[in-house]
Amino acid sequence: MPGMRPDGGGPEATDSFANAEAVVDPGNAASADPGNPGQDWMQRMVRRETLSSRAILAGVAALLVTLLAIYALLESTLRAIGQPAWLVDPLTAVQRASNLPDGVSRPLLGVIGVVLALLGLMFFVTSVLPGKRAKHVLSDPRLAVVVDDEVIAAALARTARLAAGVTPEQVMVIVSRREAVVNIRPTSGVAVPEAAVLAAVEQEIRQMALTPRPAVHVNVGRTGVIGV
Repeated sequence: MPGMRPDGGGPEATDSFANAEAVVDPGNAASADPGNPGQDWMQRMVRRETLSSRAILAGVAALLVTLLAIYALLESTLRAIGQPAWLVDPLTAVQRASNLPDGVSRPLLGVIGVVLALLGLMFFVTSVLPGKRAKHVLSDPRLAVVVDDEVIAAALARTARLAAGVTPEQVMVIVSRREAVVNIRPTSGVAVPEAAVLAAVEQEIRQMALTPRPAVHVNVGRTGVIGV
């Protein structure tokens, strides 16, 4: 899952962003004017880093259409030169399609229709909606920092661990675009201050100035860990 990291007990949370990607305004880093060409360039770079490409899906769709067209051309050529069909004769296929639903069970026809409709809906939604990468942007007037959700999860896990007073193995954080879920396995006989953990993680997210800012949810396990 994107952004899933236990707290490894490593460096400070602020040091966890050493691998973050920084995009600096080449024109005037101190300027935050939206009309500044350098600022526009920086925003384009941020969109490029946070939005995923549709090239793979478009390539798969183009390949399927190309293979279908080649097959139809092959069958048509075989029929034109009087050779037997390779798989299905084109004229026979057209006649069977025009006679539907005769010759095909209605449940099977319904299943095929649903599958085709879902495939079409998937391609349509994918083509309309922008793809999102597992990354967030740290807002800053001078530059933009793009950080992987995995790195953010590691920093939040350490903050949650310190607030809960547990070991790194007892905390797991899952960060998505709109949500940060903190899962804590408590130590047997020791209560976890859930409100304090929630406040600490929310404070950490506010200091990061993430865009978009994920909502925080804290889940404390019902069973405790013995001997930790």
